[in-house]
Amino acid sequence: MAGQHPEDDDSIVFLSITPENAESGGLRAKKKWETKLLSDSLWNTIIVISCVIAVSLDPLFFYIPFIDKEKKCLGKDKTLRNVALILRSLTDVTFLVHIGYQIWEAGNKAYKAITRGKTMLKNNEIIPFAKKFAGYLSWLSFLTDLLAVLPMPQILVVLLFFKLKGEEYLEHRKVLNLFLLSQYLPRIFRIILSSKKLTKTAGIWVKAVFNFFLYILASHVLGAFWYFFSIQRETSCWHQACTKTTNYTGCMSTFYCDDHSTLRNITFFNERCGVEFPGDTKPPFNYGIFLDSLQNDGNTGDIDFPTKLCFSFWWGLRNLSNFGTNLTTSNYVWENFFAIIISITGVLLFVYLIGNVQTFIQLTTTKSEELRQKIKRTEIVWETWMDKNRVPEELKKEIKKNIHKKLEKDKDADLENLFDQEKHILKHHLCRDILSQVQFLKVMDEKVLKMICDYATPVTFPEDKIIFQSGHPLDRMLFILEGTVFTYSTTSDPGRTGASPSIPTKQLGRGQAYGEELLMWASPNKPTVDVPTSTECVKCHTKVEGFALSAKDLISVATKCRRWWNLNNDR
Repeated sequence: MAGQHPEDDDSIVFLSITPENAESGGLRAKKKWETKLLSDSLWNTIIVISCVIAVSLDPLFFYIPFIDKEKKCLGKDKTLRNVALILRSLTDVTFLVHIGYQIWEAGNKAYKAITRGKTMLKNNEIIPFAKKFAGYLSWLSFLTDLLAVLPMPQILVVLLFFKLKGEEYLEHRKVLNLFLLSQYLPRIFRIILSSKKLTKTAGIWVKAVFNFFLYILASHVLGAFWYFFSIQRETSCWHQACTKTTNYTGCMSTFYCDDHSTLRNITFFNERCGVEFPGDTKPPFNYGIFLDSLQNDGNTGDIDFPTKLCFSFWWGLRNLSNFGTNLTTSNYVWENFFAIIISITGVLLFVYLIGNVQTFIQLTTTKSEELRQKIKRTEIVWETWMDKNRVPEELKKEIKKNIHKKLEKDKDADLENLFDQEKHILKHHLCRDILSQVQFLKVMDEKVLKMICDYATPVTFPEDKIIFQSGHPLDRMLFILEGTVFTYSTTSDPGRTGASPSIPTKQLGRGQAYGEELLMWASPNKPTVDVPTSTECVKCHTKVEGFALSAKDLISVATKCRRWWNLNNDR
């Protein structure tokens, strides 16, 4: 409030984001927004796409200058300039948002770590906050984005390139070219950083398309540089021709088309910088690899943008694909340096593509072999389990067939889960086999046993699990298929707190049942009473698999099968 003065150490510096316990707005709302709109995978995809688009649009700046063949001057495509500036500004927005988001995220984490739920940051917490902020900020990603968003082409091509004059023109242009090449380093590095995360989660087809697009993108960029350097080679010839005249200043005064006040000596420049000459005639100036661009009906002239874009792109794709082996260069150093870059880029992209293909083949082969070995090991377990439970051969074949069909549809499926899903086929066989061993059911009619199997549900209990508590209602029967359970007397109930070590009173295993008194309780010819109470505690000694039949379902079976109900000791 106004009029209050902060104290020395406890003074409030600024009010931060609303804490987590705020009833509305604040950090809770931002977390929800961040979860929905700025998930890591979504935002990373946006960054990759933005980087690729930005790298694709930057070469448009190289097509802004053109050579007026009639006036022998350097012109400017103003329409393309405006389009390139607008598109570049739009892509820069994404980088600026990402920079701001990284700062906000690091600041938010540092604030939480320092204030620990408080709403205010104190004076003595500013330095610790700054240290935490510096630690949480991803400097590599932050600096990469910061360098990538620098307006290099806007300043160097649109402004400075058309202002270079004087005797130091060639030296200044070399520096300009160096900066133009260097601007691609942070953008390419950002693509590498983001694409690593993207390709980890993307499918093989997405990776393949991405690798192919990198090849196309590199061809587009190299073709644009080739166009830009072609113009520079012809203007270099003009510069050298002017240095041999007595009026260098007057010769260079009409270098740019916008500065034309007097006509240039066209014949003079055609003689010293001409690009059209008979095949057996020595050219007046060695243009090297840039001659094709200057000769082909004036690709560097004032022609339609799509025409020069397609021709330049085709040149880049053709030479990138053959690693620049067909290029015939002059002895100009920077021209040879550019040819070397083309060759190295082509080799690296080829190795990268082949490496990815080889990795994919090895991964596929390894996965197939691992899956085959896993199926083989698991089939041994299946065979052992089914033999132990006396599963007929027909059922074995049916189960194997079903599992292999599911594996063909989904090779990454969990084999254990697939086998568990197929156990429903074995339900009647296994349940019927257990019921035949229960003493009370030895003389029971087949119709009743079949209905009991219909109602019974498969159950699994881990080791040391207490299935029945002493004194609790006996609400179900347990038919043991696999494993061992121990029963304990009431006085030695292991489920009671502070009970002394107890000795099992009985052991039950495969083919045995617990809760047989429910059969007597559910008999149709017996009066209906409450569900009996368990007088023992039943605990798993090992993992137990079996079938459970609830008291309610047992009553249903006894009611529906009253005519065929017959217990072995029902008297």
